[in-house]
Amino acid sequence: MGKDKLRRFAAIKEFKNVFEPIMNQPSDLKGKWRSEVFKNSNPIVLELGCGKGEYSVGLGKQHPEKNFIGVDLKGNRIYIGAKEALELNLENVVFLRSRIDFITNFFAENEVDEIWLTFSDPQPKKPNKRLSSPPFINRYRQILKKGGIVHMKTDSDLLFEYTQEQIEEQKYECLEFTRDLYESLPENLDEETKAIFHIKTHYEKLFTSRGHVIKYCKFKI
Repeated sequence: MGKDKLRRFAAIKEFKNVFEPIMNQPSDLKGKWRSEVFKNSNPIVLELGCGKGEYSVGLGKQHPEKNFIGVDLKGNRIYIGAKEALELNLENVVFLRSRIDFITNFFAENEVDEIWLTFSDPQPKKPNKRLSSPPFINRYRQILKKGGIVHMKTDSDLLFEYTQEQIEEQKYECLEFTRDLYESLPENLDEETKAIFHIKTHYEKLFTSRGHVIKYCKFKI
């Protein structure tokens, strides 16, 4: 492991906005994120597989009336978003270092209002590892409030088509579905919504520079 990675791993242990619980055990924070971490009653939004946390930080800046939690296993990536959130004094943005497989250990029933899946690994050979697969959706169902929303933004045709199939087969309520997000944004879209869609992760910038088309869907489970 490089020295820079080691430095980042050490740094996030001191960051007040990064939590590293034992993954395979229920966390003391389960059901207490609002009261003990954010100290408010605002909605909670998760960014699963957050990478460098661009969406968590970007949404946190735009929506001080909501709480955002970026979840990822790779501490050297979380470091970047967590450091920026601290520098910006964003009290409504924190990070959880964990595999998403264990998400139900950290959140109680009805504790989460929305979930963002931003440029998730399409897992070409492991369909059940896709973050929109039934095993993961069943986990989300345990923590999302009734009517809670799942957003997906991706450049992967494979993942997007698979998610479309799941929406149809599982009879999720599809709210929005577009195969070319930036081509199909309505002209009369309000500025706040435009700003949300134009938050771009490191991977999105990389993919669009290669000519990949960005896709988006929003659904209730």
